[in-house]
Amino acid sequence: MPKTYRLIYPLAAAVLLVGCATSDPYGGQTQRSKTLTGAGIGAAIGAAAGALSGDGSTSRRDRALIGAAVGAAAGGGIGAYMDRQEAQLRERMQGTGIGVDRQGDDIILNMPSSVTFGFDSSELTPSARSALNDVSGVLLEYPETRVNIAGHTDSTGSAEYNQRLSERRAQSVGNYLAQQGVQQYRLSMSGYGFTQPVASNDTEAGRAQNRRVEITLTPMQQQM
Repeated sequence: MPKTYRLIYPLAAAVLLVGCATSDPYGGQTQRSKTLTGAGIGAAIGAAAGALSGDGSTSRRDRALIGAAVGAAAGGGIGAYMDRQEAQLRERMQGTGIGVDRQGDDIILNMPSSVTFGFDSSELTPSARSALNDVSGVLLEYPETRVNIAGHTDSTGSAEYNQRLSERRAQSVGNYLAQQGVQQYRLSMSGYGFTQPVASNDTEAGRAQNRRVEITLTPMQQQM
């Protein structure tokens, strides 16, 4: 095995193992820390880049260690930033009917139509406006995230009609967040009609799950 890889493997493995068993502050379960996982991945990438840029074995070692430190700081910083934002959103969304999910460094708010809109309408309900006030408050505290808003419907009706309805609903949510001060450049609104179901459209319960707006918060990694 080349000397470069003999150096990288133990270093990357050691950093990744640090995040293997930490307590989940939300569910009380043991899981891999998102922040430490990000730091570990950043360290591994930084170590590889640093090692490959050196000429001799000593130079490779030094550059790998420096690269690992820089990469770990970047990866851990992003994870910690999203951790804090997630914690605030979970606290503020309690009792609203809006779900908060975490996928890697992304945070997803699932807003069912029963909470956000009336039947066949794109006008936000009072409860939706109240919840979005809390969402916008968090977004203003954490400006280094993009806000991707996606509207979805069930399969009742024509594809064309549902596409337009999903677009109007996503636009309503985005416009409301903008009215609360969230910068327009952070917002992206899209409609997907019934093309991305999360449950079967054969039952009312499934159709209810498919009628939703999802807000995905993604870190602007290059600025953090």
